[in-house]
Amino acid sequence: MRLKSLIAATTVVGLSAGMSVAATLDDVKAKGFIQCGVNTGLVGFAAPDADGKWDGFDVDYCRALAAAIFGDPDAVKFTPTTGKTRFTALASGEIDVLARNTTWTFSRDVDLKFTFVGINYYDGQGFMTHESLGINSATELDGATVCIQTGTTTELNLADYFRANGMSYEPVPIETNAEAREQFFAEACDVYTTDRSGLAATRATAEDPNALVVLPEIISKEPLGPLVRHGDDQWADIARWVLNALIIAEEKGITQANAKSMMGSTNDPEVARLLGTEGEYGAMIGLSADWALHAIEARGNYGEIFDRHIGPDTAIALQRGENALYTEGGLLYAPPFR
Repeated sequence: MRLKSLIAATTVVGLSAGMSVAATLDDVKAKGFIQCGVNTGLVGFAAPDADGKWDGFDVDYCRALAAAIFGDPDAVKFTPTTGKTRFTALASGEIDVLARNTTWTFSRDVDLKFTFVGINYYDGQGFMTHESLGINSATELDGATVCIQTGTTTELNLADYFRANGMSYEPVPIETNAEAREQFFAEACDVYTTDRSGLAATRATAEDPNALVVLPEIISKEPLGPLVRHGDDQWADIARWVLNALIIAEEKGITQANAKSMMGSTNDPEVARLLGTEGEYGAMIGLSADWALHAIEARGNYGEIFDRHIGPDTAIALQRGENALYTEGGLLYAPPFR
């Protein structure tokens, strides 16, 4: 009897887990769109244009996710979030996925119960100051006023760096990048500190970018990526493999323009699996066979998205660096599609 009871209990737990697994996908399909949490406005990564349409590196990931599920990159709505509000929005179910320059850390993964589905940008924290101050190194910042976004790892890293170097600073707390830009450009603080990608995006919006200097020091590791709530493995798998599909597409030379033609002409088995002409990989994840094709056709592969929004030919002018494919000296690497 005890064995039967144990089996029955295990079955109930298994059924409960199985029912919860598909909850987010079912909810998303029922409402007909994904609710994606993004930055309140960071040029190149996530910002509304003059018509109110969201665009950017992180935004395009959300559009690819929507295309994979619905075949429509516009089946997504955007919720602006700050460093303070983003985790509450995700935990409460207000948003389905958070794609907002968020650092993968132990406590966010384990204590806050979020699942990071991958790294879409390898970054590090830096400092930007006014050229007129004549500062050439972060080691010269003793006594500086520092604009810092609250509720971020940036805030903690700043305290660690100054303590380790025996320096003091006066924090100027801000909540949004727009507020940071306003305060820093008005010289209400000597220094602005955040991820170096964020510094580049902010500098690009200045009236005179040459009047601002990004200091050489990088004081942290900031692996940025999308995240979802714990407890829904299917939804995490979908969010993870959409990102992986964009990376694999770049590696395999699949672009927004040629994806459909490659679908019918490729001799590469991994490309055939990815684009849905071989195997049952769509069924495994609960999507159509050509979900990855839709994701790639929406806004292009990882490299196309990078170059369009933040690459060397944009105002942000970021080099690929660590974010180049592993075959080109970078850290970008997706697991095999098999």
